[in-house]
Amino acid sequence: MASPQCCANPPTLNPAGGEGKVVDSFGGTRAYVAGAEESKAAVILISDIFGFEAPKLRKIADKVASCGYFVIVPDFLHGEPFAHENADRPFPVWIEAHAPGKAYEEAKPIIAALKEHGMSTVGAAGYCWGAKVVAELAKAHEIQAAVMLHPSFVTIDDIKEVKCPTAILGADIDKMSPPELVKQFKEVLSSNSGIGHFVKIYPGVAHGWTVRYNSDDAAAVKSAREALADMTDWYNKNLK
Repeated sequence: MASPQCCANPPTLNPAGGEGKVVDSFGGTRAYVAGAEESKAAVILISDIFGFEAPKLRKIADKVASCGYFVIVPDFLHGEPFAHENADRPFPVWIEAHAPGKAYEEAKPIIAALKEHGMSTVGAAGYCWGAKVVAELAKAHEIQAAVMLHPSFVTIDDIKEVKCPTAILGADIDKMSPPELVKQFKEVLSSNSGIGHFVKIYPGVAHGWTVRYNSDDAAAVKSAREALADMTDWYNKNLK
């Protein structure tokens, strides 16, 4: 079961937001794309439960694209992000229809399409719900670099099986992946000498801080920018 933190601070969605564009199908899934399609490195950003129309997520996509990557944000929720006001779809019902395993299967043809477009390396980053999708991709050797940001549903057994360089960016205040669990993730990754890793717990922030922060809070903005810089640096080291 998800923590209330997973559902806190929902964004105001904007289907027309961002500097990129929405395409009806990329590898079979509607998606927001940004950056040069002639790039040799791609990054898939996988949303939290509020979906691919979240403005801050699209800003992140645009900023990652400005570093030379082709970025794709798939609509793995198929037009049905979680909505508090929808009494007919409380979270237990909603998550049954949107299990991360389904998104993992849909991600594979997207990765195949990226490779068909000439991209030789593919990274993926997942936020909250999306981090579980990234964990599955990393376990299956589908991607060359993984980033999990304030992950939900990710287990120690998942981390034991990752097969690519993996970064985990955790929150100091987090019910889903508390610092104690993130430290265990680090211990597991450290014990596997063949897997590069970067694990960081950001002080004073709560679950969801990278995509659902208060834009009027200078400290929150600074922490989100720090996480974005750490994520981009991870890709620069492992995808280029």
